[in-house]
Amino acid sequence: MDMSIFKKVFLRAILLTILGGVLVNFLVGCSGGEGNHSCLRDWMADSGQIRILSTTAQVSALASEIGGSRVKAWTLIQGDLDPHSYELVKGDDEKFSRAHLIFYNGLGLEHGASLSSVLREREGTVAIGEKIASLYPEKILKRGHVIDPHLWMDISVWQLAIDPIVESLSQKDPDGASYYRERGDLLSQQMAKKHLEIRGLLHQIPTEKRYLLTSHDAFRYFTKGYLAEEGELNWSERFAAPEGLAPDGQLSPIDIQRAIDFLRQKKISVLFPESNVSRDSIKKIASAGKELGLEIRVCSETLYGDSMSGLSYLEMMQANADVVSRYLE
Repeated sequence: MDMSIFKKVFLRAILLTILGGVLVNFLVGCSGGEGNHSCLRDWMADSGQIRILSTTAQVSALASEIGGSRVKAWTLIQGDLDPHSYELVKGDDEKFSRAHLIFYNGLGLEHGASLSSVLREREGTVAIGEKIASLYPEKILKRGHVIDPHLWMDISVWQLAIDPIVESLSQKDPDGASYYRERGDLLSQQMAKKHLEIRGLLHQIPTEKRYLLTSHDAFRYFTKGYLAEEGELNWSERFAAPEGLAPDGQLSPIDIQRAIDFLRQKKISVLFPESNVSRDSIKKIASAGKELGLEIRVCSETLYGDSMSGLSYLEMMQANADVVSRYLE
């Protein structure tokens, strides 16, 4: 081959590879609404697709997967922001006004005053958690008299969100009903498979070691679904957290003592921080425990509770299972 032709072919291949990488990165960057202003402008633009606004990444993950090419999805609470206390910021009103459908978790998760007010008053909002609670009340966990809104931490429970999303999309876009149903069924199969895989992985840990202490009460569904024995009545005794259902970072000496008592009674030594919660509480417990002569360490890896940190939903759940399995064995 003529060397000049060879160089041209070689350079062209390199250029196509670079452009392909840029395109992939761009598509990934705008997927699900996690991205820059150009992605937001694209979401707001009229395109014939249904614009979905979801409060959390966990909700958006299901909505965008079921909606496929017929929808454009945007996540309101992005990155590692706390969904419990999120308040509306400049530009959020326009996102709500441009959305054709608004999905949110509900069950008290989004309790910031300005956000909860909009979700209650605006038409076209769908509370996924309330839908699940009305159809499957036995699946809903409570801490005392307060409903635990972290449904997504058990894949088999979050799987129940598929039907309400399919129904809402089908009502908004009847022509796409069969498309949404087909994608919903496929997603349901994938979630069911991943649920069994994670349960199988974590049940390789001896039952006497399957105890978990995390930053706040986001992992109760996870504990019941993946750490407890089948039908275990006292499953809640396998989990503890210094902060409640909504993390506030304010620990009392009693909170710290309860956590230390849990660690001592269950003979565990690892504390698991969460990606979007301050480590201050965990560090205080570790420090107090060491002063009492306990061997306690803070896990160097974080768990994902309220935030997915850019992962897909099933990637997030697998990442949690992998970390827990490594540090509890």
